Amino acid sequence: MPAEQAVAKDSPDRSTVRSLSRLWPYVRPVRGRWAAAAVVAIVASCLSLVIPLVLKWMVDGPVAARDPGGVWRGALYLLLLGIAEAVLFGFRRWLVARPLAGVEARMRADLYRHLQRLPIAFHDRWASGQLLSRGTTDLMLVRMFLAFPLTFMLVNGVTVLAGFVLLLGQDWTLGLVLLTPVIPLVVACSLFETKYAVVARRAQDQVGDLTTVVEESVLGIRIVKGFGRHRSQALAFRELAERLRSTELVKARLLAGVWALITIIPELAIGAALVLGTVRVADGDLSAGTLVAFLSTALALRWPVESIGFLLAMSQEAATATERYFEVMDEPEEASGPASPVAGAPDGGRERAPDAVRDGLRFEGVSFRYPDADADAPAVLDRIDLHIRPGETLALVGGTGSGKTTLTALVPRLHEATDGRILLDGEDITLMERERLRALVSVAFEEPTLFSASVGENVLMGGTEGAGEAELRRALGVAQADGFVAALPQGTATQVGEQGLSLSGGQRQRLALARAVVGRPRFLVLDDPLSALDVHTEALVEAALREVLRETTALVVAHRPSTVMLADRVALLSRGRIAAVGTHHELLRSNAEYAWLMSGEGDEER
Repeated sequence: MPAEQAVAKDSPDRSTVRSLSRLWPYVRPVRGRWAAAAVVAIVASCLSLVIPLVLKWMVDGPVAARDPGGVWRGALYLLLLGIAEAVLFGFRRWLVARPLAGVEARMRADLYRHLQRLPIAFHDRWASGQLLSRGTTDLMLVRMFLAFPLTFMLVNGVTVLAGFVLLLGQDWTLGLVLLTPVIPLVVACSLFETKYAVVARRAQDQVGDLTTVVEESVLGIRIVKGFGRHRSQALAFRELAERLRSTELVKARLLAGVWALITIIPELAIGAALVLGTVRVADGDLSAGTLVAFLSTALALRWPVESIGFLLAMSQEAATATERYFEVMDEPEEASGPASPVAGAPDGGRERAPDAVRDGLRFEGVSFRYPDADADAPAVLDRIDLHIRPGETLALVGGTGSGKTTLTALVPRLHEATDGRILLDGEDITLMERERLRALVSVAFEEPTLFSASVGENVLMGGTEGAGEAELRRALGVAQADGFVAALPQGTATQVGEQGLSLSGGQRQRLALARAVVGRPRFLVLDDPLSALDVHTEALVEAALREVLRETTALVVAHRPSTVMLADRVALLSRGRIAAVGTHHELLRSNAEYAWLMSGEGDEER
């Protein structure tokens, strides 16, 4: 999701308080410690207001009476107040550090868990960098808000209120002079908040775009280097970085402007109060101690007032980060249980066959179009009727864009069929719990994906909970991967690295195949599982794979005659529809399109 689209979501009706209030379920468990920390901070901040009262006593008392002992005693009081204030602020930091780190960790864990449960269609739409920035930068901003601005907006509010009560109590005339900036400051802060919210959102979305470019460049470094595209990638990165820099400069200008107003206006009021107070002291209407205490109190309130701009900026960034976080969390997850009835399925797709039935894999009137496709765009798959008998292997053949990979993705419900239904041994897959469905169906995709884990961990990811060394060895043997795995430095314990790029394409594909067969699945879906193998290894894998296919019902996407020969029958998929079904030799004789594809002259899908 590019930044421009995300920024467009920013509504003029956006409420910072409403956005931040969504954090309450995460803050609730630590509310006791947070409230205690806020009370401690309020006490510490209000201690600074006692210092002017001590100064008034010193000026009107020991200083006026020329009493050195009283002056030293007053200095001791000031020292003790300063130490107490520092200790209390340190204690506040200790109170909130661990709980708020826990809040961040829980939010990050929830985000990761939610991402695993979101449908494939969501991940097709969203750039990975946008998701990464939400799980890192945005959650850091939320934690910083909970630790500092949230507390100090309350603390500074109480401090300013208590300070003005003291100011008015010392001299109401001078107090009213200091109150005059309130209205212009409120107007300035309101305008600042509105403008800063939009810019903060733009900046955080641009960080996501920048993260995406970095991630893609690192994962695709072989392509970048192989085609000498480092300059164009650097230019693309520089352009995004400059765009982010410009946005950050706009943020800086807004913050500088409001900070200047928040600093200048109160300073002018303090200057006016100083002049007026000095005149009154000269006239004998005001004691020097009262004027010192008044000005000291006013100066003590400078930081709580001047920090308004800083705290508002951090609050806006946290509100934007919270919005971005919940944009992902609000996306509906895949239903773990049965899905809603599918249009076009008999009885709404609610028929269920007895467990004893073994009917294989059946497609009945299955159609599919992507959710974001234009209304007038043709369906990717159109009324597919296909039956793979129990224990049978069916090869799926078709040209580029015919819908082969999409059809295979419907079986484990990576996508949901738009119409029709898919049955496994007579049971509609939409009636199954996803966990049960994916235990019955094992898949191997054309592009083998490995994780930053050991060889053994990658393969056993496709097995049952209790799968161990014996199952691992068998699966590696079927995929003809046991030889090269044994030659690795630590055998099956060897770490394959990110994306498995330390291995060759053929090695990665064999491990992906081993992962698919390790659990002895009842149904097997393979998307061109041998495309990256050399002819000698392919022959060995095919020989071992034949034994596995005898024990399962399999749908195999094939592009080459050697892979097709593994199958009992072949289905030709053309323009989203099943054009022909038969054996390899039957279709070679009777179907010109199939013969053309098998001749190698067709446009093979890779």
